[in-house]
Amino acid sequence: MARRIAVMTGTRAEYGLLYWLIKGIEDDPDLELKLIVTGMHLSPEFGSTWRNVQEDGFEIAAKVEMLLSSDTPVGVAKSAGLGVIGFAEALERIDPHILVILGDRFEALAAATAAHIMRIPVAHIHGGECTYGAMDDAFRHSITKLSQLHFVAAEPYGRRVIQMGEHPSRVFCTGAPGLDHLEHVDYLSVEDLERDLGISLCPPIFLITYHPVTLQGSPEGALRALLGALDAFPGASMVFTYPNADTHGRVIIKMLEDYTSRHPERARAVASLGQRRYLSLLKHCDVVIGNSSSGLTEAPSFGVPTVNIGDRQRGRLRADSVIECEEDEEAIRRGIQRALSPEFRSLALKARNPYGEGGASKKIIKVLKEFPLEGILEKGFFDVPMTYDIS
Repeated sequence: MARRIAVMTGTRAEYGLLYWLIKGIEDDPDLELKLIVTGMHLSPEFGSTWRNVQEDGFEIAAKVEMLLSSDTPVGVAKSAGLGVIGFAEALERIDPHILVILGDRFEALAAATAAHIMRIPVAHIHGGECTYGAMDDAFRHSITKLSQLHFVAAEPYGRRVIQMGEHPSRVFCTGAPGLDHLEHVDYLSVEDLERDLGISLCPPIFLITYHPVTLQGSPEGALRALLGALDAFPGASMVFTYPNADTHGRVIIKMLEDYTSRHPERARAVASLGQRRYLSLLKHCDVVIGNSSSGLTEAPSFGVPTVNIGDRQRGRLRADSVIECEEDEEAIRRGIQRALSPEFRSLALKARNPYGEGGASKKIIKVLKEFPLEGILEKGFFDVPMTYDIS
């Protein structure tokens, strides 16, 4: 009997990272794909991207409505609660052998919580990482403890998962699955992107994503600093992608729409680019700006410099192509100028990506097929020798 593998996706970005894993599961005769879409995918405000999933040819086994039209802390907490209820209903109907979850968002925590209570094994991708500026940091580590199999993007992250008490036999260093696109994508030309976006993409091209830093307050001041820094580059073409559905995300969306409406000839804000358009822009752009994980995990593979702003990604491994700067207008401006310099562009082209070179999905699928499921729910605590005196 084929193993039923449920895969959960809640955002356009995470779906892009999971695409080749989902495709590989669907194509494997020993596995049966059960795809669950939720969160931002089902929201018209964020582009109703569940349609993109269907257009890619995947059958959706369940839709879990959980996202309230509120980005306050109370609204996000209520959404997480609705998610637990919705995932419980979906998982009961689908009855998977394993649930696959990627990342660190509240949708993923809701799914893992429901699966744990229902005694469904969880396979977690991208555990062991740290993002000190976001509440997602705690979500990620919580999901690790609710999971039975762990697929990490780099060896230091695997050590950290083991340090959290997970047995080494259940931790697999596969690299980042989002890099699997490098083997497959048919990139759009600059001309195709210009037609799609309705603007001229004249160098330098900036690809910009700024998410709320969820352990801090309103992002208005930080985003104002970013937009002020961008004004120092009046000849640049700018493509902004919407933030995730996190606390204060709507503040960012409103400010982006206001900014791009003042610069319609050279700036666009897009709810969802889709993976092909996003990676094509990443290939053709001159610098990635903001605080998205994509600037750390994917941009280095294209030799594209990243200006990483603030604390949201603090704690993650980074390539030499990443420039760190504070949420300050002058610091961001200097960071962009450095990224555009011939010297730094040359350095970025030679940078090694710490998250691997692709092929993660095949490694993950092999484990999903072959790992024994009998007794998998029983976990001891793997003790790492203590080197600190806590007496």
